[in-house]
Amino acid sequence: MARLILTLSGQVMAEYNMTKERYTIGRLPDNDVRIDNPAVSGHHSLIINILNDSFLEDLNSTNGTYVNGKLIKKHALQHNDVITIGHHQIKFISSGIEEEEDDEFARTMIIDSSQEAVQRSAAKAAGMGSGTYKAPVFRDEAPASPPPAAKPPSEPVETRTMASEEPRKPAFGSSEPTPLSAARGAKNPPPPPAAPAKIQVLSGSMAGRELELNKPLTTLGRPGQQVIAITKRGETHYIVQVDKKADGPAAKVNGQDLTGPARKLSDNDVIELLGVKMGFFTS
Repeated sequence: MARLILTLSGQVMAEYNMTKERYTIGRLPDNDVRIDNPAVSGHHSLIINILNDSFLEDLNSTNGTYVNGKLIKKHALQHNDVITIGHHQIKFISSGIEEEEDDEFARTMIIDSSQEAVQRSAAKAAGMGSGTYKAPVFRDEAPASPPPAAKPPSEPVETRTMASEEPRKPAFGSSEPTPLSAARGAKNPPPPPAAPAKIQVLSGSMAGRELELNKPLTTLGRPGQQVIAITKRGETHYIVQVDKKADGPAAKVNGQDLTGPARKLSDNDVIELLGVKMGFFTS
C-alpha cells in the first residue's frame, strides 16, 4: 500500500499507511493527516486514491501546496514526490515500492556476514581481534569426591547448644543482611534487560527504517565507498570507519569526519553514511 511520511526539519514525525480512498491534510483535528501549525490551513489539501493511482489537490489553502518545490492545484503523485505544506514535508511512497526499498536497504546499507574480508577489517578496526566473534565457553569442574559417611555412634550422644554457638546478631550499623531483609530482597527480582539500541534512517527514500543493534558487530555501508562498523561492548556502543573511497568523503558523526580509532556513541548521535543521515538511539 502507498504511504505518507510526515517530517519537520528532516525529523520523521509520523507515518501513514493509505488504506482509504480519501485523505485530508490540515490543521483541524478532523483531518486524516493533522499538522498543528499556524502556517497550515484548517483543511489544506486532499489526496484521492483510485486503484493504484493517487491524486493531490489543494483546497484553496492560504499558503498553497507545493510538490517538489512547485506550487500546484492538482497533481498526480509519483513515487518519492515531496509535498510541502507550511513548514512540514510529506513524502509519498508509492504502492508496491516498499518491498523493493527494503531490499535496496539490505543491499546498500547492511553488509552481509558472508563478506568475510569486510567483516575481518571491521572487527580488526573495532578492536575485536581476528574478526570472528566467539562466545566464551565455560567448562564445569569435575565434581569433588563425596566425603566418607560418618559412622553412627555406638551410644546416644546428648547434644547441647553452647553460648558460643547461639545465632550471632549483626552489629549495629552493619551492612550484613538479616534473614528478614534477605527474604525481602528475594521478592524483588532485578529489572528486565533494556531494549537494544537501534539505528533509524532520518533522510532519503528509506526514512523511518530501523535496525536493532543486537549483535556484537554490525557493519553498514557499501564496500569500496564507505563502510562503518558499530560494536557493542557491554552496554556501550562504539563506531569506526573501516573502508572509504580513496578520494571520497568520510562518514560523519554529528557533522564531524569519522576518522581514527573507534569512538563511543551517545544517545541521539547523528551518523551520516553515503549521504544518508541516521540516528543512534538507546531508548
